[in-house]
Amino acid sequence: MPKFIDVHKMNPLTEQQIKQAQNAAKDEFGVTHENIIYSETENTVFCVLNAPNKEAVEKHHRKIGIKPDWIHEVKTTK
Repeated sequence: MPKFIDVHKMNPLTEQQIKQAQNAAKDEFGVTHENIIYSETENTVFCVLNAPNKEAVEKHHRKIGIKPDWIHEVKTTK
């Protein structure tokens, strides 16, 4: 499955909500979190996601009222 990374503001999400999202099952858009990297100090979240396409990532975030600043398809060495 393709892999994507995006960045968005942490607010209005809490640290607890981010941790819950990390362990969430695949959603209705086919998206799962591989890793979530965040900084409360910088109000920034980087999501590494497995998703069928960029549109699924957009819908995944839109569902909770988040609009990423950018989304890029990436590859990893893992």
